[in-house]
Amino acid sequence: MIGRVRSVTWENRAMDIAVNLVESYLRLNGYLTLSEFEVQARGADGRFEAITDVDVMGVRLPGDVYAGDPNDGEDCRLLLMEDPALLLEDDLIDVIIGEVKQGVAEFNRGIKRHEVLHSMVRRVGWLYDEPIPDVVEALGSDGIRISPARGGGEVRTRLVAFGRSPVTDLHTISHTHLVETMLRYVSGMDEAFRPINFSDPAPALLALLHKTGFAVTKESGR
Repeated sequence: MIGRVRSVTWENRAMDIAVNLVESYLRLNGYLTLSEFEVQARGADGRFEAITDVDVMGVRLPGDVYAGDPNDGEDCRLLLMEDPALLLEDDLIDVIIGEVKQGVAEFNRGIKRHEVLHSMVRRVGWLYDEPIPDVVEALGSDGIRISPARGGGEVRTRLVAFGRSPVTDLHTISHTHLVETMLRYVSGMDEAFRPINFSDPAPALLALLHKTGFAVTKESGR
């Protein structure tokens, strides 16, 4: 049969477990996310081709995030979802374009291509009070751009590699930090999270390990 197309849905498409962990981490910290999508560009022969997969993109607007309603008594204000490693600031919109590895945290060359960065930034172009090409140029050369935001404040757009790393900083977030932070949320906010049925495999496994009394430890030197 000519021209047969097989429908692919999110329900039957397997997601990389590392991407799932990163996306869950970002969502718990208040980011809106997109994950695992291809960027296409027109080649020299005039045909479109996929040039790279972008693992994750996250956008976080200013403001605190709580596991419970912060107005429902003083106790709920203790359930603040806050990770200092994200280096968030007041009146700062944080835009992350992320590369996710199960191995060493590093960037593929494709993520810094002009076509890729332009395609990604254009998806949230309404945030910026400056031309998108200026943002793209800075990302390609420096991996970060601080831009004026429409309506006031600033937009910080940055490339972040998630994976195995001895450090966690502005452009790198390690697997160790991801797991430890997720476990800290689950264990420290057990009462708030107890009614939640985690459907994504990464947070669901961590929540199950906590509920069943397992201790997750890191092997020295890994």
